[in-house]
Amino acid sequence: MTQGLPATADYLPTPSLLHPSRASWIALALPIVLLATPARASTPPDDGDPPVIRVVGHPDPEGLLPDQTASKAVSAISSDFIAKQAPTLNAFQLVNLLPGANVSSSDPYGLSTSSSLTLRGLGQDEIGVLLEGAPQNDIGYYFAYPAQFADAENVRQVALTQGAVDIDSPTVGGAGGLLSVSLDDPHARRGGQIDLSLGSYAEKRAFVRFDTGDIAGTGLKAFLSYSYNRADNWRGAGFDTRSHVDAKLLDEWGDGDRASVSVSFNDADTSTYPSPTLADWQAEGRGFNFDKHYTDGDTNYWRLYRSPFRNIYASAPVHLVLSDRLTLDSTTYLQFGYGNSPYGTQLTSEGNFLGTEALAPIALPGGGDVATVLGNFTGNQFRAGNVTKFNFRAGANRFTAGLWFDDGTDHDVQSYTAIGADGHPTDPWGYIDNAIRTADGRLLAFENERTTTVTKGFFVADSIDVTPRLTIDIGFKGVDVLHNGRNYLPGPQSQVRFDSFAALPRAAVHYRIDDRQQIFANVTTNFRAPDEYTLYNSYDGALLSGQGTTKLKNEYSVSEELGYRYIGANLSASLTAFHYHFRNRQLATVIDAGGGALINSTINAGQQTSYGVDGELDYRPAKGVSLYVSGEYLHARIDDDLPVDGDLLPTKGKHAVSSPTFQAGLGGTYDDGRLFGSFALKYVGRQYSTFTNDESIKGYATLDMSVGVHLAGLIDAQRTDLRLNLINATNPHVLSGVEAISTNAQDTIGRNGTLIAGSPPAYYIGSGRALVATVSRAF
Repeated sequence: MTQGLPATADYLPTPSLLHPSRASWIALALPIVLLATPARASTPPDDGDPPVIRVVGHPDPEGLLPDQTASKAVSAISSDFIAKQAPTLNAFQLVNLLPGANVSSSDPYGLSTSSSLTLRGLGQDEIGVLLEGAPQNDIGYYFAYPAQFADAENVRQVALTQGAVDIDSPTVGGAGGLLSVSLDDPHARRGGQIDLSLGSYAEKRAFVRFDTGDIAGTGLKAFLSYSYNRADNWRGAGFDTRSHVDAKLLDEWGDGDRASVSVSFNDADTSTYPSPTLADWQAEGRGFNFDKHYTDGDTNYWRLYRSPFRNIYASAPVHLVLSDRLTLDSTTYLQFGYGNSPYGTQLTSEGNFLGTEALAPIALPGGGDVATVLGNFTGNQFRAGNVTKFNFRAGANRFTAGLWFDDGTDHDVQSYTAIGADGHPTDPWGYIDNAIRTADGRLLAFENERTTTVTKGFFVADSIDVTPRLTIDIGFKGVDVLHNGRNYLPGPQSQVRFDSFAALPRAAVHYRIDDRQQIFANVTTNFRAPDEYTLYNSYDGALLSGQGTTKLKNEYSVSEELGYRYIGANLSASLTAFHYHFRNRQLATVIDAGGGALINSTINAGQQTSYGVDGELDYRPAKGVSLYVSGEYLHARIDDDLPVDGDLLPTKGKHAVSSPTFQAGLGGTYDDGRLFGSFALKYVGRQYSTFTNDESIKGYATLDMSVGVHLAGLIDAQRTDLRLNLINATNPHVLSGVEAISTNAQDTIGRNGTLIAGSPPAYYIGSGRALVATVSRAF
């Protein structure tokens, strides 16, 4: 289903999941736990000598560049850095400073779904996203929506793997890497936290969290939080609201045994920011908006572009120590959701079609021959899955074997509902019961399809300690993706089925030069199955405007990394060279199907080669002071001419879209126990928006700043912080990213002499400056 323009996974709340009992969540997390006997805690032998503890890394919490030992590139931010940022920022905005991350945000507070993240030039549909080990990507179109994720106060760490995704990650399409969000554990002592924020554009936010501590001596502990956020659109008419609940229940026992259940519920009503073409931007700049006031027949009124969504995510990870050599990890997850991504359009009583079937005159709202209506794009989605693995140690070998199963259903409908005389939709949710019908009572729909997607995977791996310093990893993962669907529109297409399998071998080497230095290398394969929207026909009148197909091939990529790490007491650094080669490169975009209907589309760009270097450095010259620098050089080139309308568009050797050659970040944090602050400066270079490179947007820079004071000891002993956050301090008037790519913006002569008509790409407008004041109080 879609939210805004791209597709999304949005879920309806299930009350029974909000308050799981201890027995029920353990059963939910891992049915086979009943077959396992956890190991008892053991007491280490007393040899009479105290243990020798040697600190190798940096002892001060720096918030950026936490120590890593993986045989791949990994960057991360911890709660120390997150706590200094504006509490409204979502997970994409928080990782913007990390190497390779290119974030396009349409609003400063991260509430709108009009945003994008690319890594090393690979789009959001190529990046796996996990929350507490559970996938957050939409099952239909692979996008993820960070405004739905956990509140920043509840996040312990956000890790960004730029290339080689973990072999056990339950994701489809991870060539672009993995963004993994980990929640804070419930605190051991009873208490809580209250945050209150006020800011620009009538921003108001309240957050409250309660930690139970140990529950009646059972060892169970939990937290429950609630937040409410409201802000006016920073440009144009409209406003956004977000109500959010996070909860986590945790039990730890034995010698490392652990089980938890996490639930996130999100209820949002947000505005879509319109995305201009380059001509629109040059003519209107930030004034390119929806209409503030409604006039009869206006399809561009802002209330027709509000997107209400409700969703729930539940994750139940379990870790069991079965013996000194054998452990088991399992994560069960559930997702539900429903929402609408509407638009304004007009209907006539005559000349309508349902698929390819001509319809008798229909009765329109108001009884006239023409009516302005709300065009709905509603999605109803359910998803459940489990990933389980065993880890066994035998001598120098650490074996891993596991299974992944995922089952999801997605029902997408584009229908029409009435609006009032004042332009307000009578049913902003677009429920089918209230939709306009044909003369014989059927649903009048531009699109109506239901898809079941079943994913099955297995993986095996071995990590071999060749020497105390040298480790070699080898592994294999096999994934099968099955789409079973039905197109309910009359026409030549009814049932669709697409089944594909990907074989994904990998290997890696990690060598510890000494206690501070590491080198690593890896070879990884990834794939992306065609999304469900490529399967279905689309119609314009009685004509077929888009041919669905089940003959597309999986995108397949082979990537290599070679890296070096240094971890010192005051200085840490990482440098990684990378190379990718793609077959059947699939690029997501959005096209206008007429009448205001924006639908998802995928372009097969053939082969592509990318290579470059990522680097980051964290310097801590004094206690409480951290300076961070990151950068990326990326060379991404298209290897084939692109087939278009029976000819070949001359794209071979052109720069890949949405792939800036240079990016750089500079950040820092300060905390002396009383005063604290941070800054984050990010530069993103030129980005092409067409395969022929005949249109692009200029490079730009953004700057975020914060300053605060710890008031504990001045008022009482409780932690009380006051901080000011300045988002986009320099207020650059820029296009921040490509929302919809195009093959060519200008008319172009193909290799065989055909004139290939151009179509303009669309862009995100970079968000404006915002100031937020927050008081945070622990109790």
